[in-house]
Amino acid sequence: MNKKWEICQEKEEEILKLASKSNLSPLLASILINRNINTIEKVEKFVNPTRSDFHNPFLMPDMDKAVSRILNAIETNEKVMIYGDYDVDGITSITVLKKFLLDRGLEAGEYTPNRLEEGYGLNKEAVKCIYEQGYTLMITVDCGISGNEEIAYAKELGMEVIVTDHHEQGEEIPNCLAVIDAKRKDNQYPFNQLAGVGVVFKLIQAISMRLELDAKEYLKYLDIVCVGTISDIVPLVDENRVIAKLGLKLVNMTKNIGLKTLLNSIGYKKIDSNTISFGVAPRINACGRMGAQEEALKLLLTENQEEANKITEILNKYNQERQATEKTIFEEAVNQIEQTEKENACLVVGNEKWHHGVIGIVASKVTELYFKPSILICFEGEEGKGSGRSIPGFDLHEALMKCSTYIERFGGHSMAIGITIKKDNFESFKKEFQEYAKNQGISDIIPIIKIDEEAQLKNINLETVKELSLLEPYGEANKVPLFLIKNLKIQSIRTLSEGKHLKVRLGQDSYMIDAIGFGIGEWAEKYLIGDKVDVVGSLEVNSFNGNEQVQLVIKDMRKSTN
Repeated sequence: MNKKWEICQEKEEEILKLASKSNLSPLLASILINRNINTIEKVEKFVNPTRSDFHNPFLMPDMDKAVSRILNAIETNEKVMIYGDYDVDGITSITVLKKFLLDRGLEAGEYTPNRLEEGYGLNKEAVKCIYEQGYTLMITVDCGISGNEEIAYAKELGMEVIVTDHHEQGEEIPNCLAVIDAKRKDNQYPFNQLAGVGVVFKLIQAISMRLELDAKEYLKYLDIVCVGTISDIVPLVDENRVIAKLGLKLVNMTKNIGLKTLLNSIGYKKIDSNTISFGVAPRINACGRMGAQEEALKLLLTENQEEANKITEILNKYNQERQATEKTIFEEAVNQIEQTEKENACLVVGNEKWHHGVIGIVASKVTELYFKPSILICFEGEEGKGSGRSIPGFDLHEALMKCSTYIERFGGHSMAIGITIKKDNFESFKKEFQEYAKNQGISDIIPIIKIDEEAQLKNINLETVKELSLLEPYGEANKVPLFLIKNLKIQSIRTLSEGKHLKVRLGQDSYMIDAIGFGIGEWAEKYLIGDKVDVVGSLEVNSFNGNEQVQLVIKDMRKSTN
């Protein structure tokens, strides 16, 4: 599929000025300016964030009320329940708050709903169960902002509730003791993109300030806060960047037995944002997806090495099961699409054997493969549950609002949705939805690759590429920089891993660079030695047998036109 290449505008005078003042290369200065980091002060805060860059937690809505109530609970040794989500953000949120309160002498309970049986968020049965165990205060983490009905029920039973969340509020916020959420419509806090665990971090920071504790009493949890923040794919800017940058330093020397054991089992050479995103997060999430979320929580809470070893084995086993299940569903979905759906503007497929705990991951892969919105449904009896993923330029949530005739319920946002539908209505919904998508001109939407800089091979060296590490950690809103290099001559070309990957040696004048393209081995059929190509990719240092050299990781490639 052809992609559109968009290159950021050069601001030569501004680049040279910043490079000179900050002692950075023009290449790095250009990337920073394109990301609106265009002053010495902004550069310093971005490159070297410190704990002084955290905002005042008492600027968050209801923080003062929540802190006072929790301190009272600590003083009276009240029965407090922490209620969190089953994903990494929720699990890390519970871990941080429970451990912090335990250090203050309060042993709180914890509850995570079963994804397969209870679904996301608060539910009345869980609230009732918590009340019957004698709990008088419930603190929600990474959920609760939309639990108006369940919170009203908790109040009827006689429980008080504090909500900490980071999701969008509905028409009204829950009527309870405190609602700490920077996405409230009356919010005055200067940053509203924290993960759920980031909000919990602000809560323990506020309690620590009120108790006049040493800052290390809340900062020591930044390893776990970092894991939840990176895993939840929130923008790694402002406070999230501070959390990620400082937190990764602690992850490398973590004292959390469970996290350390899990990291050792994964075997990554370098612990960075990729290690969290592709190593830690999938294993913790796998438990929730397979309906065993309590195992991931136990791992982060345990103080016993033997127990940590056993639970890590369980997590890795669940992750393997998740991968196998995901692979099977993906293959079956692609088979359906290739047979009957490929020409449609959007892809809607379903099957009775699919596992709805992993359906969202598969929908993401299907959308990535075909660059079309996709909805995958797994049927259980007469009901179907599913997930959808979209492409930039097509609002999936709005589409379902326009095509709600045959839907039982749905939720989500423009790029991702969850849906419930009766089996008998599946074909009718599919027809209505595909007709809507066709009329929206989806076929005219072209994937865009945003390029940071056009570069010359002669200006790329080890020192320059190593300097790019100052941009780390990478994540949402701070992507790995992409470069365009034109008129490269193919010196050699071959495939790796039984044709799966592409390995190319490229030259420009007397300069050479090795390049690798993951998952694009079939491109070896399109190009010959001697062809001139334009390549878009990222730059990295490849270390092999003690030797370091620059490597280009190919994102896209096409034959040169001049």
